[in-house]
Amino acid sequence: MNLNDMKWSKTEKETARRAFEKAYRKECAEMAARIRALAATVLTPEDLRRIHDLLTKERRQTDEKYDCRYSVLLFVFARLLHEGWIVETDLQGLAEDKIMAVRFLLNGSAGPDAG
Repeated sequence: MNLNDMKWSKTEKETARRAFEKAYRKECAEMAARIRALAATVLTPEDLRRIHDLLTKERRQTDEKYDCRYSVLLFVFARLLHEGWIVETDLQGLAEDKIMAVRFLLNGSAGPDAG
């Protein structure tokens, strides 16, 4: 199964977009809450620097994780499921082959160069 060559129907694209956006909003909301809590404790310039560094790190990780290219989206969904940002029912609307591929990836049955 070559994940890069899978075709996406209009319904699947809409489902994927909803799941992707749900996870992104959820993770950003959690990050915002953490930053607000940290900001409330700022007393020194070093405290501000620590928040800046955390935001920079989080931005890099988020940019890496939330890649919406269809060629990598099933890997993204497996990661988001693993991390708890979405649940499998969020993917209802995808074809069974895509659901099976996400499960396969989630169970660690494929390496990083699968496909």
